[in-house]
Amino acid sequence: MKHLLIAICLFASALFACAQQEIIELPAPVKTGGKPLFVALNDRQSSRDFSGKELDNQTLSNLLWATNGFNRPDKRTAPSSQDRQEIDVYVMFKDGVYFYDAKENKLKLHVKGDLRDGLGSQAYVNDAAVNLVFVANLDKASNREAAFIDTGYISQNVYLFCASEGLGTVARGSFSRAKLPPALKLTDKQEVTLVQAVGYPK
Repeated sequence: MKHLLIAICLFASALFACAQQEIIELPAPVKTGGKPLFVALNDRQSSRDFSGKELDNQTLSNLLWATNGFNRPDKRTAPSSQDRQEIDVYVMFKDGVYFYDAKENKLKLHVKGDLRDGLGSQAYVNDAAVNLVFVANLDKASNREAAFIDTGYISQNVYLFCASEGLGTVARGSFSRAKLPPALKLTDKQEVTLVQAVGYPK
C-alpha cells in the first residue's frame, strides 16, 4: 500500500510539472534603468555568436515587454498602422514554442517540441537563448505591407533592449517558409514576417 501511495504521488507530481509548462507566469517587467538611449543606439548591432546561456524569467519578461508589451492602457511599446496591433510574438525555446500574451504577461504553450529546424540553416540559431517569431494576423492588419513595416518597429525595440542589457541579437528573414508556418500550425490568415535570435554573446 505504501509503495502504491508513493507511486501515485510521483505520478501526480509529474502531471503537475507538465501542467506547469503549459503556462509560464512571467514576473512584472522592470521598466526603469538600462543604458541612456543614445548609448543604446551607439551600441546597437547584429550579433551571431551566442553562448547558449539561458535567459532568466525576469530578463525574458523585460525583453518581451520592450519588444511589444503594453506601456499604457491598450497601447504598446511599438507603433502599428492604424493601431491594428496585428503582430503576435512567439517565443521559441529548444523544447517548444510559446505565445506571448502581453495583456496577461504570460507565455502560453503553442507547440511542443524542437522546431528550430524551421528557422533556417544558420547554426547560431541553436545557440541563442530564444528565437522570437513575429507573426502577422492578416485579418487585423490594415494591409500586408503595413504588417511588415510594423514588424520592423518591433524588431528595433529588440535591438535597443539587447544593446542596453548586454545581449546579442540578429533579425533574420531567411527562415524556412516551407517548414516554419506549418510547424507553428498557422492559419492562412497568419504569416511569419521575421524571426529574431536573442541570447548572451560569447
